[in-house]
Amino acid sequence: MSRQISYRWRLRELMAARGMFTVAELMPHLTERGITLSSSQVHRLVSGTPERLSLPVLATLCDILDCTPTDLIATSAQNLPARRAAGEEAPINLAARRPTRVRLTPEA
Repeated sequence: MSRQISYRWRLRELMAARGMFTVAELMPHLTERGITLSSSQVHRLVSGTPERLSLPVLATLCDILDCTPTDLIATSAQNLPARRAAGEEAPINLAARRPTRVRLTPEA
C-alpha cells in the first residue's frame, strides 16, 4: 500500500505569533546567530515553502522562534488506494454494455 506524505511550512504563522511580521524583523536574528542570507532568500523562506533547507538554518529558526522542527513543519500522511497491476482487468459494468431494448410501434 502506498502512502502520500505532505507537509505545511508554518514559518510565517510562528513569526506572527511572536510579533514578527516582516522579513526585516527576522534578518537581524539570523545574522546574530551566524546565518547570512540575502533579504530575497529570507523573503522566499518566509513567503513560500522551501524544497530544501539546511539543518543550520532550521536549527537557527527553531532557536529564534523558541520552537521545535515539528512546530515549524506540520506533516501529514494518508494511504493511497491500490493501483491496478498492468494487465489486470477492471470489473466489467454489464449495465453499461447491455443494449437497450427497441420497441416497435405500428405505423399509422
